Amino acid sequence: MKRLTALGAAAIILVTATPAAALDPDKPLIVPATVTIVAFDQLEATALALHPGSTLLGTDLDEEYGKYVYEVELQDTDGIEWDVELDALTGQVLKNHQDT
Repeated sequence: MKRLTALGAAAIILVTATPAAALDPDKPLIVPATVTIVAFDQLEATALALHPGSTLLGTDLDEEYGKYVYEVELQDTDGIEWDVELDALTGQVLKNHQDT
């Protein structure tokens, strides 16, 4: 399984985990150097496999309750949008629900 180190991922991460970041979502998430996350392309492939033929609309990495969560937004072939959340450390699917 491919993995990115926190240093490699830090350049492409979108959201920060500090309380002040809730006010400024454009600041990058600071991931400790000791944390290793699954490669983003693998996380996206896992999400896309749940909805074959889907189009990737957007992705985001957040820290929620001490966990790094990779959020993937998809649109399936019927035009239905899906939100898939994965544990960024293990690749495990945490949520897979239709966007409302």
